[in-house]
Amino acid sequence: MKRTRHSSQQIINKLREAEAELAGGQTIGEVCQKLGVSEQTFHRWRTQFGGMKAEGMKKLKELEEENRRLKKAVADLILDKQILKEYADQLGNG
Repeated sequence: MKRTRHSSQQIINKLREAEAELAGGQTIGEVCQKLGVSEQTFHRWRTQFGGMKAEGMKKLKELEEENRRLKKAVADLILDKQILKEYADQLGNG
């Protein structure tokens, strides 16, 4: 089965659609089949995004991007520190 990446808005829309179908009496399996996702994916989405509005999803994505950027900055600083330490050690021993 081909793996598809869904946008935040698509996930929210599919969760809304799923809730309507479930309220109509369909089973989770039937709803997942109709949406084209596995039950595991559905439950993960529901846990992660359930009840979230589009603006909340946008904010979450912005925070995740900022977190990624900050982690990269910290990794770069650690690398710089290691390089400077090695250089200082060489000067001290040389």
